[in-house]
Amino acid sequence: MHAILPYIVLLCIRHQTDYSKKNRQRNVSLNCKNPATATDRPSPKPARNLQWVSNSSCPLHTSGQTITPLKNTKHLLVSAYMDQRVEDFDVRIISIFKRDSSRPLHCLFCCTGHLASTITPAKIKEHAHFFFPFAAVDILCQLPQNCKATHVSLLTDPASAKTAEQIWLPIRNQRTNGKEEKKINFTVCISTLFEFNNALQYAQALEMYRLLGVDRVVIYNTSCGPELDRLLQSYSQEGFVELVPWPINKYLKPSRGCLFSQSGGDVHYFGRIATLNECIYRSMERSRYVLLNDIDEIIMPYQHNSLAPLMDMLQQQHPNVGVFIVESHIYHNKPFEEDKGGLMPQWRGVPGFNVLEHIYKLEPNSATVLRKLIVQPRMVEQTSVYLVPQSFGEEFLIPPELCRVIHSTMSNAKIEPLEKIRLDTRLWDFSDELIPNVNNALRRAGLLSIEGQN
Repeated sequence: MHAILPYIVLLCIRHQTDYSKKNRQRNVSLNCKNPATATDRPSPKPARNLQWVSNSSCPLHTSGQTITPLKNTKHLLVSAYMDQRVEDFDVRIISIFKRDSSRPLHCLFCCTGHLASTITPAKIKEHAHFFFPFAAVDILCQLPQNCKATHVSLLTDPASAKTAEQIWLPIRNQRTNGKEEKKINFTVCISTLFEFNNALQYAQALEMYRLLGVDRVVIYNTSCGPELDRLLQSYSQEGFVELVPWPINKYLKPSRGCLFSQSGGDVHYFGRIATLNECIYRSMERSRYVLLNDIDEIIMPYQHNSLAPLMDMLQQQHPNVGVFIVESHIYHNKPFEEDKGGLMPQWRGVPGFNVLEHIYKLEPNSATVLRKLIVQPRMVEQTSVYLVPQSFGEEFLIPPELCRVIHSTMSNAKIEPLEKIRLDTRLWDFSDELIPNVNNALRRAGLLSIEGQN
């Protein structure tokens, strides 16, 4: 991330201190000091199901993209998932909508090769928008009777719609033959990657996640530099990283900031509210836990050697909790001087910085401390960056002595007083395994220098 970003975000969320259920229902966008809230916004019409007369087969045109424009609108559709946890609704379509457009929408289903005879009204459930013109929304649809749906499409005008022109989204998270997919333990969601080339940092973070017991890392990739691309392709071929194309810049002008008043643009920070929620639903049937953090953040247990025993203990103590909140602490490399070469000379030619040098922890201010999340995806309906505004369970703030986020920034924004700095070498506890694993990853991607390979 850009060096100044953590400090901008800190200013954005200065008043985010109350994580109670009552407060989250009242204002779900406290994290950006923003009174704009998520709302349930049903389409103005229709209020009832409509008959659809067509004998056409379907689907003729299935979207293979991660972003699909909705015809005759400025809206963008992302993905559709079976979700029957909310009463009266069966399918959730994650989308990005133009906020000032309120035309009615209708859900049309493809039922195992034939069109449903009934279309159903769509309900629009907004996420926090931070005053940007576009915002993430969920479209909730009800299945018609006797329809085993495989695909869904949205209609703006059923009377003039032509089925041959409809673009269909496949409906995911459907169990095959009633069998539940075997779940992995931990998935990390990296909601945005754009324009960076910090290959060393990614290699270190990914190998650290692996040592902590993470099974899969999902990265939403808009663009990256050549060295980082080679590294991520190597991890993708291995199966540890799932790269999801995220060409949001083809359709909108994405903001690089938190608030519209500060950074402008069409949508909040490259549409990360949509990608965070997409990753939750993508992981819902295949992962016990999902970690929502950035690549410069490592959720680190301090009294366990990996995440599994930590979460087993916490879940046993708090069986009704589905959202675990983790304090984020900022770590600098050298608080009083510039980096003069680093500890590992073989990494000098690799773009990015060495997180093993970031051992100087800035003592957090309780009024501005950031938080990241470990969630059980099936207990989450909607998530934001630092909180979960809609869930089906309780929340628990993990004490920082048990677990906290090591947030390594690229450089210091200012020289901090000595009394605010604490030495924390927790990452070094893993260095005997981490360093050779990083070397191997860089070597596979052809990024390790000749000196480093000897």
